[in-house]
Amino acid sequence: MASTASKGRQTARDMVLSMLVILLGTGVVYLFIPHDDSLDPVRPITYDVELVTARRAAPYPVVAPEGLPETWRATSVRYRGQSDQGAVWHLGFMDPDNEYAAVEQSDGRPERFVGKVTHGAEATGRTRTIDGEEWERYEGPKYDALVLRKPEVTTVVTGTAPFESLARLADALEAGEAGTDGAQADGARDTARR
Repeated sequence: MASTASKGRQTARDMVLSMLVILLGTGVVYLFIPHDDSLDPVRPITYDVELVTARRAAPYPVVAPEGLPETWRATSVRYRGQSDQGAVWHLGFMDPDNEYAAVEQSDGRPERFVGKVTHGAEATGRTRTIDGEEWERYEGPKYDALVLRKPEVTTVVTGTAPFESLARLADALEAGEAGTDGAQADGARDTARR
């Protein structure tokens, strides 16, 4: 019996010593490996390839901003041709004040889609005219949004960014023709300017 009690104390002591060695090792690694907390955690991405792909595949004109300052950083992009929300385009940004703003498009049921991408924001009954089109204003506990409904597609600009930033993003949106790539759309714009 004395031997069992001695082994129990020895096992507990070994566990405590092992934990101290692990904590000491972790502390040494933390102190001697350089780290900079002032670095920006946002990892900007490019989305040219995804935009061209989405414009070729989507059954509606896919939008993306043109002419935004470099202080707007793209952080996420995806296109899904088939989902429970229809064909869905997503392009996320961090605005100059590090607030999130995203462009969301779908040819699915508008109310379900708007509810999902705005995390339950509700229509306020107010609108905002941007580039000659009436965008509906939505407000919610998590995201606010500007919503543009057309027969073939619903476009939502949403996020934690203030309405002025959301409106700036919405104003910068340019549509590419459904079934075309960005180079074709850019070429058509260049020809039209001449």
